[in-house]
Amino acid sequence: MTLRERLSPERARDLIDRVARQSPARLAIFAFAGVIGVFTLLLMLPAATASGRPAPPVTALFTATSAVSVTGLTVVPTGTYWSTFGHVVLLFGMKVGGLGVMTLASILGLAVSRRIGLTQKLIAASETKTTKLGEVGSLIQVVIVTSTSLEIALALILTPRFVMLNETFGSALWHSLFYAISAFNNAGFVPTADGLATHAGDWLLLIPIAVGVFVGSLGFPVILNIWRTWRHSRFRRLARLSLHTKLTLVTSLTLVVIGTALFLATEWSNSGTIGDYSVGAKALNSFMMGVMPRSGGFATFEMSQAHETTWLITDALMFVGGGSASTAGGIKVTTLAVIVLAIIAEARGDRDVQAFGRRVPRDTLRLAVAVVFIGATAVLIGSLLLLQISGDTLDRVLFEAISAFGTVGFTSGLSAVLPDTGQYVLVALMFLGRTGTMTLAAALAIRDRRRVIRLPEERPTIG
Repeated sequence: MTLRERLSPERARDLIDRVARQSPARLAIFAFAGVIGVFTLLLMLPAATASGRPAPPVTALFTATSAVSVTGLTVVPTGTYWSTFGHVVLLFGMKVGGLGVMTLASILGLAVSRRIGLTQKLIAASETKTTKLGEVGSLIQVVIVTSTSLEIALALILTPRFVMLNETFGSALWHSLFYAISAFNNAGFVPTADGLATHAGDWLLLIPIAVGVFVGSLGFPVILNIWRTWRHSRFRRLARLSLHTKLTLVTSLTLVVIGTALFLATEWSNSGTIGDYSVGAKALNSFMMGVMPRSGGFATFEMSQAHETTWLITDALMFVGGGSASTAGGIKVTTLAVIVLAIIAEARGDRDVQAFGRRVPRDTLRLAVAVVFIGATAVLIGSLLLLQISGDTLDRVLFEAISAFGTVGFTSGLSAVLPDTGQYVLVALMFLGRTGTMTLAAALAIRDRRRVIRLPEERPTIG
């Protein structure tokens, strides 16, 4: 077989189809790892750094993983270390990463075969949580068109504000576009040296960024469901919203309100964070902190100055994350919602887990428990390794590990001072947090076990 035949689109399509049939999740993870590898090489180019010297491999790998996994953790100052070319690379990394692991695999198959076949639809359905294969093609269009449209709209909203801050139109447009893509994709990267620290009381700047982060954290299935409901009924029948959409919206808004209130209470008098701000600025920054721990990662002050109580609250919010098939990480809000509903049902003595007039299947509850356990195990192992490597305190290590797993980007200052081995641990946590705990578990599974004979049932004692 000649080299041309080996590299032909037909052979590439056959290879993708064969791998996808055996394990779609494995194909997606390989595609995701390949994308990270490409952006790592780009960041290692001399043109990517402001100094003109190639970035160390570990720095390039860490930053590329953080960008593609839309995390925002950094080991070097983004605004000063990377050149304009480096910022463009990060911008495309955030954009590509925000499309989703399985969606990337589907687009790869589409680029080769020039169509979305059954295999690619199954791949995309796994990532986007779509149960109807006919919806996958339209959902991929929504992922690309909606995300790009919202990012452009957000950039247009931010541009006049940056112009009002005495920036040239070109600079304002660039910063607006960067913040828009970073916000909607929940990445948390900032293109300037000071970031948002000098804009702590700027409502016209912070509110659009917070809204962009919140919308991006809902997930594309939710956006598609809301759009279709609005288009067909103008919201005259909210009952048409799916159970997934209702759980995502209610849980997300609840977490924002709780996070805002708790942060306002714990940091009210802390001069290192919001203690010296006006009442309005305190409310604004508390709202930001109600939204950002669920994967946004933007901050108007150093998180290392916050109280330990605030760190613990932020840990919980970061671990939960955002919506399924969204640009956010964590165990996802629907996972938390199902667990809470199951606890309520058990307390009431109900046989079924119910919400909004619907019954939640038992296998969904089992999956939610598995996601929480795998996520907690990943954070535990990562924290143990970081404790051993860094010798730092548990509160800082735990904060950093959960931030990496939840693809949030908040830092206690530990990432920048970790040795290479510690940075590799955070790279692994970011990779796991973005690909998804169950996606990774499915990729590692050899086969689906099907039992012909079911064993007798016996109830163990619990509690």
